[in-house]
Amino acid sequence: MPLITQIQEDIKTALRSGERLKLTTLRMLLSVVKQKEKDTGKDITDNAILAIIEKQIQLRKEAAELYKEADRPELLMKENEEATILQGYLPDKLNTHELTKIIETIISTIGAETIQNMGQVMTELKSQSQGNIDMKQASSIVRALLSQ
Repeated sequence: MPLITQIQEDIKTALRSGERLKLTTLRMLLSVVKQKEKDTGKDITDNAILAIIEKQIQLRKEAAELYKEADRPELLMKENEEATILQGYLPDKLNTHELTKIIETIISTIGAETIQNMGQVMTELKSQSQGNIDMKQASSIVRALLSQ
């Protein structure tokens, strides 16, 4: 089942069961996806939806940090719960060992030797990822491997 269909079905389920937070979170996600479709003028792929979800989770975490600094525990809790709901649509992240193997393969394939080639490696890694790679962790691994 395509991810967009899954989200739409979960919206219906949340509506029937009265889960307000889940309903509003998924409606917001669906509106962001629809806006992206309008902007690009074509149907959006599951990988693009995963990227949107990752971005929305990142926004929630940043907002949660601000609410924590402002001592607003009720809003902090809401943002964290929304991030958890969105996290449920992402595949499990690769562990460090698997990620390192993928990065080493990419480095040898494109012939990257110095830290100046980091952009090429990250671009290739991002194109191969399907939402299952923590890009922050990947960046530190690539940096470590290229600076040896």
